[in-house]
Amino acid sequence: MASIAFPSLAKKATLSDGTTYGYVAIPAVSADKSTFVLIHGYPSTSYDWRLQITALQKEGHGVIVPDLLGYGDTDKPLDLKAYRLKTMSSQVVEIMDIEKVSRAVLVGHDWGVALASRMALFYPERFYGLVTVAVSYTEPSAGFSIDAICELTQKLVGYETYGYWKWHNSEEAAAEMEAHPASAFNLIYPHDPLLFKTDLGPTGKAAEFVRSGRTTPLPSWLTQEDYEMHDRIFSKGGYTGPLSWYKAAMRGMNSEDEAGLTAEQKVCPVRNLFVAATQDYVCRADLQIKRQEMTGCVPNGRVELVDCGHWVQLEKPEVLNELILGFAKEVVN
Repeated sequence: MASIAFPSLAKKATLSDGTTYGYVAIPAVSADKSTFVLIHGYPSTSYDWRLQITALQKEGHGVIVPDLLGYGDTDKPLDLKAYRLKTMSSQVVEIMDIEKVSRAVLVGHDWGVALASRMALFYPERFYGLVTVAVSYTEPSAGFSIDAICELTQKLVGYETYGYWKWHNSEEAAAEMEAHPASAFNLIYPHDPLLFKTDLGPTGKAAEFVRSGRTTPLPSWLTQEDYEMHDRIFSKGGYTGPLSWYKAAMRGMNSEDEAGLTAEQKVCPVRNLFVAATQDYVCRADLQIKRQEMTGCVPNGRVELVDCGHWVQLEKPEVLNELILGFAKEVVN
């Protein structure tokens, strides 16, 4: 939530379709300094880019960091059609227009990669390049089955990786997470990366973890103040909006926008850096790298492996900051 986490940098804008977004905006100090658009994932807000905002500002770069739809200071519609990726892409690009940023380096993490991938796909002229963190470039798909994905990953790596999606698609999950906020936080920001393998990925385990009120210590890379800020933000906004991203995807809300795209039109049109986390046991680096090779959807990309869990920007901020600054020098110049 930009207004709570970054009160001196926070802005709000009501867009042409009537949607209000909260976001952080810092202008670049000069014309030769690029601007970065940072797109957060689930269950996150602009706050989880704090270590990148500080580093990029120190180097004189501009940043635009929205609270995405359903999160923080931004509207939280109940209509799942509002969470179509193409619609949200146009909304973030409109924020760039408001801030008079014609072109930027785009960085996404987790669910933010799905959105950032569409932003690059539908508005390639607005971005020098795309950095995808923990999740690889996500091309449009005609449809997918979580059951089939779980069955496949069980066969390939010995456990289900996306079983928690089924719970997130239920009508009970938001209330259950709001009733046990510490459990939800401890599960998704794990003190041990293996918790994703044992208690997030397998079907039924995430719901069981949260419903039981189970808690763990905080990870070494988060402070008590970090936890309290996250709790303060989500106690205001709740989980209905964030879980709407899962429901919209699983219930086919993107199909109308993407059904007519050809294979060539799904290819990433800008240069891409995939920052893969070797200890992420849900968004597994090995499976994603193999899939990216098989689909051929990122012809102009490279992969950098980072030895940490899912939250690369928090666990290894110096490493990520160096990678995105280096990538910007390559693609902007």
